[in-house]
Amino acid sequence: MTVSEAKTVTVENVLIAHQFLKDVVAHTPLQKNDYLSEKYGATVYLKREDLQHVRSFKLRGAYYKIKSIEEEAREFGVVCASAGNHAQGVAYACAQLGIFGHIFMPTTTPKQKINQVKMFGREFVEVILSGDTFDDSAKSAQAFSETENHIFIHPFDDVDIIAGQGTVAVEIMNDIERPIDYIFGSIGGGGLMAGVSTYIKNLSPNTKVIGVEPSGAASMKAAFKEANPVHLPKIDKFVDGAAVQCVGQFTYQICQQFMDDIVAVPEGKVCTHILELYNKLAVVAEPAGALSVAALDFYKDEIKGKSVVCIISGGNNDISRMQEIKEKSLIHEGLLYYFIVSFPQRAGALRQFLTEVLGPEDDITTFEYTKKNNKESGPALVGIELKRPNDYAALIERFQSNGFEYMEVNNDSTLFSLLV
Repeated sequence: MTVSEAKTVTVENVLIAHQFLKDVVAHTPLQKNDYLSEKYGATVYLKREDLQHVRSFKLRGAYYKIKSIEEEAREFGVVCASAGNHAQGVAYACAQLGIFGHIFMPTTTPKQKINQVKMFGREFVEVILSGDTFDDSAKSAQAFSETENHIFIHPFDDVDIIAGQGTVAVEIMNDIERPIDYIFGSIGGGGLMAGVSTYIKNLSPNTKVIGVEPSGAASMKAAFKEANPVHLPKIDKFVDGAAVQCVGQFTYQICQQFMDDIVAVPEGKVCTHILELYNKLAVVAEPAGALSVAALDFYKDEIKGKSVVCIISGGNNDISRMQEIKEKSLIHEGLLYYFIVSFPQRAGALRQFLTEVLGPEDDITTFEYTKKNNKESGPALVGIELKRPNDYAALIERFQSNGFEYMEVNNDSTLFSLLV
């Protein structure tokens, strides 16, 4: 079941939510970052929602929504669908308010997020894994809520959810020491930027509000192009906190009214900035949390000399994903290539490859080969990490001049997904 609501979000809605949540959520810091400021020739601030109680802004909307319908929620129970952060917000609210919730999550959700949901919700929640994507999981959750007569807590397309997420902007405006020229924030379903843009544009109309999506799941960008939300047939689920096949009708309308631009950032570039945030700034950002900073490269000319706020929307990053993150970053930066190499079945072929094909600063990261005595040559999967992107042309020339037949796996998305 759902609870009826008026289809409007105003500054007053956001301020009411802020007043209500101020003693529930953490007032996360707005930090001027010297490294990013120097890098981009701007004054860059980070809004650290990765330091929220559940390490994500999602607590704001989830708690506010459930509290606003507390009587019905206590009677009927609640249901939600989420790739992780909304689920944690709902779980936290359920435990705090003593309300039972069923939480549907995609089967592809990182284990770290599933465990966090169970930790925050304790005995008040049941986690149900369903579907490969958020959208699949949401369908199951909505069907369950109708069958069992529970209240469905939408992760983004809801007035109270949007108002709660908009309280991020209230804190930013209260804490900032100068006018904001640009504000960047991630978009999955659009709840965060719908709330933030509503508040920011009404108080500071000259501020440019920029939404950021992963290139492999740019559903808001598609909605802007078609002038209506559209269902993407296939998405890249790597940026799990923003991998949504279709944004909300309501969030689309608000973002279309108040946002100035949308930037789609390649997943590999997101990985580069996850590593930069961690190595340079000791900030643990999940992929969706790094989107706002990754977008700065696309605006590097426009933001020079300006004041910029980047919302680090979440920090629920599973440490076991770091090798994958590093690999995606290296590939995006043109530093890691995979090849299927045909090795002649003769003594010394491997030694020739190592001494004549591999450059002095190149490094082999992967080598998988099985010798087959009844064939003239045998294939090997070889991963090579370069020191500099422009070392690639020389590597290919050495392949050819030494007579090694090869296929570059990076250029074949199907083969790449199967082998790497």
